[in-house]
Order: sequence, then C-alpha cells, then structure tokens
Amino acid sequence: MTVEKKQRYRFSEAPIWELQRAYYEEKGLSAWNNDQVPQYITSNPMIGAAYAEMLFGFLQDRAAKGEHAETVNIVELGAGAGRLAFQVLHELCQLVDYAGIALPPFRYVMTDLAGSNVEAWRKHPALQTYIQRGMVDFARFDAVQDTELILAESGETISKGDLRQPLVIVANYFFDSIPQELLYVGGGRIHEADVIVEYPEHKDTLTTSDIVAGIAMNYELRHAPEYEADTYPYREIITLYREQLEDSHILFPEAGLACLERLNQLSQAGSVLLTADKGDHLLEYWRFLDPPELILHGGNSFSLTANYHAIQEVLEGQGALVLFPPHHYENINVGCMLHVDSPQDYVQTKLAYRRSVGRFGPDDFYSLKWWIDGYIDQMGLRQVLSFWRLGGYDAEFFMQSTKRISALLEDALDEEKEDLVRGIELMWSSYYVMEQQYDLALEAGLLLFEMERYGESKRFLEISVEQDQEETVSTVYYCLAICCFDLDLEEQAVEYLRQLVRLEPDHDEALALLSNFDPE
Repeated sequence: MTVEKKQRYRFSEAPIWELQRAYYEEKGLSAWNNDQVPQYITSNPMIGAAYAEMLFGFLQDRAAKGEHAETVNIVELGAGAGRLAFQVLHELCQLVDYAGIALPPFRYVMTDLAGSNVEAWRKHPALQTYIQRGMVDFARFDAVQDTELILAESGETISKGDLRQPLVIVANYFFDSIPQELLYVGGGRIHEADVIVEYPEHKDTLTTSDIVAGIAMNYELRHAPEYEADTYPYREIITLYREQLEDSHILFPEAGLACLERLNQLSQAGSVLLTADKGDHLLEYWRFLDPPELILHGGNSFSLTANYHAIQEVLEGQGALVLFPPHHYENINVGCMLHVDSPQDYVQTKLAYRRSVGRFGPDDFYSLKWWIDGYIDQMGLRQVLSFWRLGGYDAEFFMQSTKRISALLEDALDEEKEDLVRGIELMWSSYYVMEQQYDLALEAGLLLFEMERYGESKRFLEISVEQDQEETVSTVYYCLAICCFDLDLEEQAVEYLRQLVRLEPDHDEALALLSNFDPE
C-alpha cells in the first residue's frame, strides 16, 4: 500500500497508542467477541483458579497479622471482557466458603479506560450476585495519568493513603498494551529509538482498524543522556543495562512503573501485583534484541512484549519480594510481586504461588492444551474428563470435545456419565457469557439428551432457545418435545412440536406425534 506521509515520534508518543485507545473506546466489550482480541489464555478457569489461590493465601496472611476488619481491595487493570474477574470471584468465594475460617472481607474492582465497558459490566448477569453482596465494584481508570479510583457502585473515592490493607493489583495483558519507551543500548550509552511512522494512503477515510493494520514503522536512534542523569528515577536499572547489554533494544515500562507507584500510594500498607503477560524477567532475553514488531490482533489492535525484568528490578530495589517461575515460559509469564513490609512473612501467598504457578501453572496448562487439542479424537472418555477437570471444567475444551464425547457415550460406564453430568453443571456455574461462535447451552443440552437425562437436557435446551430463538433449529424443538413427554409435561411437549412444524412443515415424526393431540 502506498503511504501518504512520514512523521517522527518518540516511541511512547507515537500515534499507535492513541489509535489503540480509540479502538477500545469505540468497540467496548465487542472488541473481545469471538477472540478478536486474545483473552482466553489470560482469563480461562485455570488462571482464574491460580489467582484465587494466591488471593486466598494473601487473605490468610493478612488474617495471621490480625488484620481482619478492613476490606482488601483487588483492582484489575484493563479488565476487558470481565471474564477473568468472574473466574477469580467464583473460585475465591468457593475457597472462602469451603475453608470456613475468619478472613478479612474483600472487594474486586474492575477498571478500564472505556466507560462503556464499565456500564456493560454493571449489567452483566454473571456479576449481579457479587454486586449485591458488595464484592465487586467498577471504575473508569486511565492507567497513564489517574491518581484515584472513583467507584461506580458504592460512590466511594479511593485516594492517596486511604487504604489500610495492601492494595492487590491484577494486570493481565496490561503492561504490553500501554505506552512504553524504546531504548537502545550500545557502547555503554543510552539512545532513544524514535519511530518513523508511515501512514497508509488516504488515512483520513480509513477506520481505526485499517490504519493500525496499514501503518509501517522504522526506527532512528537519538542519544538520550537524560536516562543517564543522576536525577532519573530509574537510573540504577539503566546503569545495569549500560553495563550488561550491548546492541540491544529495550522496551522500558516507564508508564507502567509510574502507574504501579500511583496505585501503591493509595494504601498505607503497600501493594501486591499479580500479573501475566508476554514478557521476560530474565536479563538474558534482552541481550542483542532487535527493534520490536507490533503483534496485531485481527488487524484491530496490537501488543508488544512486557519488560518484567525492569519491573522486577525496580520493585526489588524498593524491598519487594518478586516471584516468577523457576523455569522458562512458553506463552505467558505469571508473576506475583509483594511490595509490602516484611514480604517473606506472607507464607500462604508464597505457597499458593508455588502450587498454582511455579510447579504447574497457567502457561503449562496452555502448552498442554495446545498439544491435546490435536489429539482429542484419539482420547478415551476418562482422559477427556480428566483434562476437562484439570482445566476447571473449561467451556472451550468442552466445545472442542463434544463430538468425541458423543461418539464415546454408547460404551460409557454409568459412573463416567455421572461425572459428565456433574462436569456440565460445574462448567455452567462458572461460565461467563460472551458473544462467541458457539452455543454452550445447546451443546450441553444435546449431550444430556443423548444420555437420556431429560430434565437436565430440557433446562439447557430452553436456555439456548431463550438466548437466540431466531437461530433455533428444528432438532432442538424435537428434543424438547421428547424431554417434556418423558417428564409428563404434555402441554409443553405439544407446543414444542407445533413450533417444530412451523419451522419444518413436513417433519414426519412431529406430525405423527401431533396427530394424537390435533386429530383435525
């Protein structure tokens, strides 16, 4: 595509950031529909459970310090579709109820830049119970500049020093998507890599998505002595880079670090960061690194790599305890950073991280799932059930497995069928409805129908019909009619048969059944 104009910017001030901001504000929650923007890897039941375990451990640690009265606020930055928040709340509430021990109360605050997202979350059916219990609130928050949180439900404003419990910050796919500085280390000196942006032709007539997809970027170096000055707040890590790196391009999270500092100041007791991203905490990753390339998501938005090494160095320099896996990650790096007094005392939090991330965590699960997806047709029912259970009864894996499960039902043992029914119920209880290319209630209802579990099948099939009656196929009405006959709900059965015949007037079986009730 020919270009219209070239302009030079500091990387953190390049128009790509404003275009991304405009895209999310324009699309709202629809940006995540059908995974246009990736969200599964950072919001599936497995990572939700891992975060819930660490939060449960943290609540225990605060209780052990005698801090029972004040509420622990958990603030998610860029909560996106809201799925992670729901998964965490669902699992954390189960852990608290199961343990039955005295813990401080907690409140999960979902934040985003787009006000339309805040309003959509407030109306989402899955969050209503938590809203009523005071366990969830919402705030519009600009991570680049805001210094306080104004909560939509309670009307409360959280300002500097207001909180007595440490603030817990959740940041998934966050640091890779906000402005970063692009530095170049060479010859012991620091340069900024300015970006030369080439816009697509006639950009004023293009959508935000088309502009993002059509932008070309090149880089020119400029010596930046301000990073080497004694007054620069992150001078120590810059000195480390000057001494240890050569011919290396560094994405430096100055805006992200400033955001963490502002949030940390909201509490008198510090903060805890739970975070997952494409980002490395090891210095070796950044050696001889080339300039970054935008990772486009469906041509609509982009992300880069997060510099967890810089965040770790800065927080450790301030006395924090930083936990990352002892092994290299493949898809997503999950960290826990305890920026509190005496962080080593938070034993339950550390143990939860070891169990839920260090030993086998969300990145391991995603790698395993990616491999298993190609072998579902070779799995037995016990293996399908075991992996489904490992993933917290994940709806995506269930949808990928329905054909295989159906093929195995004829030879399934009764106990396997019972486990399948139980799994469907548990899956549905933790399912966060989004616009997807599949109908979970329909697939669950049809499998239950195959197992002759007509009461459960009827409930799920009716949910499917209610969600999208215009797309309902005749098979669903036939199955519903059979369910109703088996449950002695004759009038409902006849009505479903009539709806079936309206869709398919020549359906012989439906007509034969109806003839017993409509002799005319």
